[in-house]
Amino acid sequence: MKRKRKRSKLNIHPKYVYAFLTILCFVLIVLSFRFADSLVGFKTALGNVITPMQKGINSVGHFISDRMDYLTSKEELLKENEMLKQKIDELNYDNKVLAGENLNLDNYRKLYNLDQKYPEYPKVAATVVSRDGNNWFHVFTIDKGTADGVNVDMNVIAGNGLVGIISEAGEHYSKVRAIIDDKSNVSAMFEKSGETCMVKGNMESIFNGYIDVEMISNSAHISDGDEVVTSHVSDKYLQGLSVGYVKDVKDDPTTLTKTAHLTPVVSFDQLETVLVITQLKDSTEVKDMSNYD
Repeated sequence: MKRKRKRSKLNIHPKYVYAFLTILCFVLIVLSFRFADSLVGFKTALGNVITPMQKGINSVGHFISDRMDYLTSKEELLKENEMLKQKIDELNYDNKVLAGENLNLDNYRKLYNLDQKYPEYPKVAATVVSRDGNNWFHVFTIDKGTADGVNVDMNVIAGNGLVGIISEAGEHYSKVRAIIDDKSNVSAMFEKSGETCMVKGNMESIFNGYIDVEMISNSAHISDGDEVVTSHVSDKYLQGLSVGYVKDVKDDPTTLTKTAHLTPVVSFDQLETVLVITQLKDSTEVKDMSNYD
């Protein structure tokens, strides 16, 4: 039987290999300087082999570096984009808040100007919280009631004049019947001439931008554009509150009076805040007109 030969294993410690390579490199460096002219051909041949390899390695390195820069730039752009989106959301929110504050400020400014227009009457400001029916504020609810000094038959103003009257008052809420409501009748007069008339609510007419004026004396000297205010003969509406301006004045042959259309001084499709005049009309002076208001 043949014996199997044991393979000899060459075990060299790494430090010897490192030392050998170091010495070899040192020797090659010395030789390259000492025999520079003799080794030109060898260095050229070696350069011809190594240079393409270096170009390839450099190309791969540049490619990897470019890809890493691209990925880094893309990641940074994504983070920056996300931050910009958050900034835009914050700015949009701030703009909405500012718009709301400006709107509130504008409403308060209008209420202040209206308060100055009628300084002789005490008032309390209120916010409209709901409305009945369609888009027009013909009957609506405000956030002030008897606890705030608001009671039935108190006059309500906004914009540039009369809105309506308190028809129901709870402790912390009240309902307002506007002058455009079908059930509303306001004893009024022409500011210039003092001629009396009746402003009648009409929900059909308001869709055309006006309400009706009736019972104008046939001899009254009035013309389009004359202002109508609440009259002294009303038992519920305080005197001198602006109601609107007349147009389309016509003779009514059936009643021997004149009729007209009235453009209100209040925008009844966009009420938000109002003033309630907390002074009731002294109705003892005009008991005979109670059926009209």
